[in-house]
Amino acid sequence: MTRGKIVCPVCPHHCALAEGETGRCRARGAQNGAVVSLNYGRVASLALDPVEKKPFARWMPGKFILSVGSFGCNLRCPFCQNDAISQAGASFPTTEMGPEDLAHLAEEFVPRGNVGVAFTYNEPLIGYEYVRDTARLLKEAELSAAVVTNGCMAPRLFRELLPLVDAFNIDLKGWRLSFYDWVGGDLAAVKENIRQAAAAAHVEVTTLIVPGKNDDSADMEAEAAWLAEISPMLPLHISRYFPRFLTTEIPATPVAVIHRLAEVARRHLRYVYEGNV
Repeated sequence: MTRGKIVCPVCPHHCALAEGETGRCRARGAQNGAVVSLNYGRVASLALDPVEKKPFARWMPGKFILSVGSFGCNLRCPFCQNDAISQAGASFPTTEMGPEDLAHLAEEFVPRGNVGVAFTYNEPLIGYEYVRDTARLLKEAELSAAVVTNGCMAPRLFRELLPLVDAFNIDLKGWRLSFYDWVGGDLAAVKENIRQAAAAAHVEVTTLIVPGKNDDSADMEAEAAWLAEISPMLPLHISRYFPRFLTTEIPATPVAVIHRLAEVARRHLRYVYEGNV
C-alpha cells in the first residue's frame, strides 16, 4: 500500500491505484482492496492464424494456432499497429470466453492443424492470470501455449509463466533507453525477460524499425551482439513499419533499410528474418 493506494505488481510501471481506479494499461484496476484483471476472459479478437503470422519462423512451421486477444496495453507506442484494441479499455466490446471455453475451442480446431493458443494482438501479459489458467488446461490437453508480448512485465511474475508457455515472440523495440522512454516501456525488464524465456522455452525476437527512431546500424549491431550472447541461434525478425496511430507523419520504412539492418544482424545471428517487405 502507498498512502492508501494499492500498487500493481504486474509490470515495471507499478501503478499506485486508489479503490476504483484503473492502471495505465486500462486492463487492471483496484477493486475490494486488490488490483485485479479487468479483461479476464474478455475476448476482443479471435482467429485461426498460420504460426508464421505471429511471427514464428522456427517453431511449428506450417501449422496453425488459435490466436486470441483482449483490450489494453501497458505501453503506448505511437506507431502501434493494433491501437484499436491495445489503447482501449473496459468499455470495448468483447465476448466472454473463460479458460475452459478457450481450451476446448483450441481442441476443436486440431483437425484443421491447430497446435494450441497464441495470446497476442493486445499485450497479453497485463492479464497474465488468463494466460496462466488457460495454459494449464492446454498442457493437460497436450496442446501448446504461445505468447506474443512486449516483454514489459515484472521479471518475478514472468518467471511464474515459464513452465506453462512453449513459445514466446518478444518485442525488443529498440536498443536505446530514449526509445523505450518514447514508447513508455522498460528496456531492462524486457532484456531480463528475454534471457529468462530463452532458458525455458522457444524464443524469437521482433524489432519493428521506425525511420529516424531505431534504424541506426550501430544500434542493431549492439542488439544482435547482445542476443548472440544468449544464443546465436535465436531468431530475430526485423520488420518494416507502416504509418499508424500517432505517427502518420513518419513514412513507411524503406525496404533498403530493412535489408541493411538484417545484414548487420547476420554478423551475429544465424536466423534473421525480414518482415513486412
